Amino acid sequence: MKMRSVATLIAMLVAGSLLAGAPYPRAEAAGADSGGSLPKLGVDLDTVTIPELQARMADGSLSSSALTAAYLRRIKTVNPKINAVLHTDPTALRQAAASDARHRHGAARGPLDGIPVLLKDNVNTRDMPTTAGSLALAGSPPDTDAALVMRLRDAGAVILGKTNLSEWANFRAAKPTSGWSAVGGQTSNPYVLDRNPCGSSSGSAAALAASLSQVAIGTETDGSIVCPAGMNGIVGHKPSLGLVSRAGVVPISAEQDTAGPMARNVTDVALALSVLSDGASDGVPRPGGLRGKRIGLWRLPSLGPEVDALMTRTAEKLRAAGAEVVEVTPPYQKRLAELEYPALLSEFHRDIDAYLATRHGPRNLAELIEFNRTHAAERTCFAGQELFEQALAAPPVTDPKYRAMRAELKDLSRRSIDETMATHHLDAIASPTNPPAWTTDCARGDNDVIPSSTPAAVAGYPSLSVPAGFVNELPVGLLLMSGDHQDAGLLSLGAAVEQRLDAWRAPRYLASVGRDVIR
Repeated sequence: MKMRSVATLIAMLVAGSLLAGAPYPRAEAAGADSGGSLPKLGVDLDTVTIPELQARMADGSLSSSALTAAYLRRIKTVNPKINAVLHTDPTALRQAAASDARHRHGAARGPLDGIPVLLKDNVNTRDMPTTAGSLALAGSPPDTDAALVMRLRDAGAVILGKTNLSEWANFRAAKPTSGWSAVGGQTSNPYVLDRNPCGSSSGSAAALAASLSQVAIGTETDGSIVCPAGMNGIVGHKPSLGLVSRAGVVPISAEQDTAGPMARNVTDVALALSVLSDGASDGVPRPGGLRGKRIGLWRLPSLGPEVDALMTRTAEKLRAAGAEVVEVTPPYQKRLAELEYPALLSEFHRDIDAYLATRHGPRNLAELIEFNRTHAAERTCFAGQELFEQALAAPPVTDPKYRAMRAELKDLSRRSIDETMATHHLDAIASPTNPPAWTTDCARGDNDVIPSSTPAAVAGYPSLSVPAGFVNELPVGLLLMSGDHQDAGLLSLGAAVEQRLDAWRAPRYLASVGRDVIR
């Protein structure tokens, strides 16, 4: 992303945050058990934004040490309910103290200096385990940090710890259970504890919903940032492919993989992206609201009548704010669904072999398959590793049939967005991010046929999920997507949509809800 694009976006969002306050109404003060304000801090962890925290740090009324300690206390208190955080970094308070010293001397490194960040446990850290949820990688940590972790450390962020995930980023079994890994067990949805958090950045999203960190990092190949964001009522951004380095991240496919920022508001997501990104963006976002914006609504009625009704209400709110909302159906979706997994199988074999060669443990996919066969703990929720086995037998990426598949995927996915936006003169395409969360069930597996993430994921285009509302007690997100490297403009639009929908509310950690919303 060009620095001018990032700087313009950040200046606009920060000014709005400081002048207007947080983008949500303040939650009533709550005890440490359920989230909310901590009197010793004088801020509400549920709703405070990074600009507000930095303003407090700058005037000396808040320290990174106090903020980090507050999040560590919440992890200790709340995490046993949801099992989102695998472990905390024992150096977190030392990192925070170093940030406090920089703030005292007027040498803060930028918007993330002193801000606690959780990392999905498929992002390499030299001083903490990086397992992808698998016991096969549970030995020695990697030798070096992922490139994005280096950027966070250079920016002064406090690396708070690692989050649970769907094992191998949900690319092991044909019918997995999202949020489960052999290393971390099952992560629960903080809104309703017997419901699923969606995968594979499940721990990152659930931790943010429970206010266990200010920012978290997720990864996505297709849906694994935005679906957990939608299902846990937070904001998640899948950047344009290449905008954030994937070096040192456990892979599925170099053609689709990206890490991306997740937070409780768009402002914090944009600030995190400004630190993570190292690519280029063409668009410079302009200040403004929704008046005159054209948004194409892709309804996806297959996600159920309750979600469709929520989309109708969402469209009405956007129109009331001055946006033009037209209904669209991006083309080529059936063909994308036919081609995507066969291509990913070939790419996974190539990319996981390259990654495993850098780690202690199984050295390639064949050895990893054998590890799973001989370690019963890997099969305690679901036994299958069909995708591993299919990947092992898949044609290599040099095969002409594979190359034709990936070329067609790239062409059709990009055309599905570009043609839709051009035909209807759109600023973005919007769709439901997710259905209401299904019950977690190892025997049944996921019930997650959610097509909205696929066009942007396969094309390498940006997408952003913001809270849209609830079906019963279960969050549903609105997914926004736009053209290649239009991340800055998409985040600017997302901030306006977020402010208008005003849909966030803190979780209540309910044990269960009525079965009428099970999918």
